Amino acid sequence: MTNSPDSPWIVLKFGGTSVSSVTNWKSVAGVLRSRLEAGLRPVVVHSALSGITDRLEQLLEKALSGDWEPVMAQIEQRHRDLASDLGIGELPELDQYFTELRRTASGIHLIGEVSDRLRARVMATGELMATTLGAAFLASEGLDVHWLDARSLLEATERPGASERASFLSAACNFEPDPALQQRLADIGKVFVTQGFIARDARGDTVLLGRGGSDTSGAYLAAKLGARQFEIWTDVPGMFTANPHTVPSARLLRSLDYDEAQEISSSGAKVLHPRCILPVKQYAIPLSVHSTVMPEVEGTVVTATGGDGDARVKAVCTK
Repeated sequence: MTNSPDSPWIVLKFGGTSVSSVTNWKSVAGVLRSRLEAGLRPVVVHSALSGITDRLEQLLEKALSGDWEPVMAQIEQRHRDLASDLGIGELPELDQYFTELRRTASGIHLIGEVSDRLRARVMATGELMATTLGAAFLASEGLDVHWLDARSLLEATERPGASERASFLSAACNFEPDPALQQRLADIGKVFVTQGFIARDARGDTVLLGRGGSDTSGAYLAAKLGARQFEIWTDVPGMFTANPHTVPSARLLRSLDYDEAQEISSSGAKVLHPRCILPVKQYAIPLSVHSTVMPEVEGTVVTATGGDGDARVKAVCTK
């Protein structure tokens, strides 16, 4: 089964750096307007603000010793500063997340341990807080945006033999096309914002898709929606022959096939998470990589026929 070129759905995944400044959020709004003008229904999947996932890890670590308040203050201030920069004022939902994190940290100190189940719940808060900010800003820009909890969209598959830790912190989800989900969203509106990295299990508990899991979340949703395209927006305008931050002469790879992209990402390239390739490959959904700071640059397109077939070195990676 392949995607439909007439599908109205397009999934856009934005990384942490892409959602951490006003400039980038204005770029996101511009991209969404252009997709709407093309008659598409955009679903935005995005990460926590850059650095917040690490801060939440620190919060859990410091909670055991009781010295967690300084880290919590940093997490709260970071979100309040961005809310202020975005001009969206106070958000009650954010205050609820801050209160819950403080209660959880206090509880961890009292019992002296962090279960995998609790770790998943705390780590998920980064994406929940960031998307709350993002949806509020896009609404203030005049977009008819709807915030969705990713745990109502993605359910982890049961993996016999998987450890409890893997089940909570490195889950995998079903991604078969879901006409009921497509209809449910079509009845709600045209622009959606949801979280990467998180899902639910059969019991309704929060689970994580592993570090870098936002790419995978986007690919799962693209497959479930039968999307016309899956776009990944990051800080570089595509995949290169080498890391452009360390090799200035690296060339942009305009087109790749799924297997080439899989090989490059598995070998250490950070632009794509290796697990995001399978869902789009299975349903022949084109995947493209773009830069939030240079949205006009064409970027890399990954399709079934993207490679040129020649036996040549496409990229050099380190792992």
